[in-house]
This record gives sequence, C-alpha cells and structure tokens, in this order.
Amino acid sequence: MSKKQQYSVLLDTSFVIRLLSLGDPLHDNALGYYKYFLDNHIEMKISTISIAEYCVKGEVSELPLANLKIIPFNFDHAVVAGQYAQTLYRAKNNGTLSIDNRLIIPNDTKLFAQASKDKDVKYFVTSDTKSAAAIKTISDINSVTFFHLDIHTPPKVLFSTSINPFYFIVFS
Repeated sequence: MSKKQQYSVLLDTSFVIRLLSLGDPLHDNALGYYKYFLDNHIEMKISTISIAEYCVKGEVSELPLANLKIIPFNFDHAVVAGQYAQTLYRAKNNGTLSIDNRLIIPNDTKLFAQASKDKDVKYFVTSDTKSAAAIKTISDINSVTFFHLDIHTPPKVLFSTSINPFYFIVFS
C-alpha cells in the first residue's frame, strides 16, 4: 500500500455491476465511489468469486482490472467462510435473520471471509442493503474486521464532512 493510503476496500459484485451499467439507478453513486477511491489512492480489491459472478452475464474484459487488485479465494478464506456460513444458517433457521435466497449465503460469506482475512480491507463496498444484516449477525458471534459500505448513500453525502466520513459507518 502507498503511504497516503490507510486502508483498502473489497468491491462486491453488485458494486461492479452498478459501476459498469450506465442505466442503473446506482451507477452515479458507484462511479463517485470509484473515482473517490482512485483519487485518494485507496486500493480497490476484487475477489475471484466476484469476477466469476460478474462473468455469468458480463465479460471479464469489461472489468476495470487495471485499477483493481485480484484476490484469489484460498484455504484460510475457506475455513472462515465455513464458520460465517454456519452462523448465518443458524440465524436463518432460528428466525433471527431473514434471507430470501439460500444461495446468497455461501458466496457472500466467502467474500466476507476474504475481507476479514485481509488486514488492509476496512470496507466491503456493495449495493446489497441486506448484507449489512448478515455482517452484523456474523459479527455477533465471529470476528469481523471490516465495515459495510452501502452505495445507496451517495458519495457526496458521505464525503461532505471534513472529518473522515468512514468513521460514521455503522451496522444498521
């Protein structure tokens, strides 16, 4: 990491989709965050899992890989992802967490594990508002070392303070 950079971010597939979809209602927000990260030398990371998810409907050549660091999913991530998934499945089964799609749990927990195992990642950047509840549920039982950054909040709102706006990000 450069000296100016204090942390990095892990980009969710939903963020990348919004960034690359000009007609998406969240495109401008995604683009604003992307530019902020670039302008402030904040390293943007993308998981091989997110790349695979994007390639279901898109082409890998569309991704701005020159500005992203690719994070492969590894053994340590797998162990933590299993723990996180177990926590979420228990919460779903006992009714403390509502998740519409069961398939979301495995991929999201893999990304959360990658964010937690990377000491530099401080924010999981996403348009998935429900992932905040999943991260909160996990953090109640397991160690989580990152925060949820929801791009529904426009970057100009988040960055309009002279104090580091990321100090105000909390689980909702």
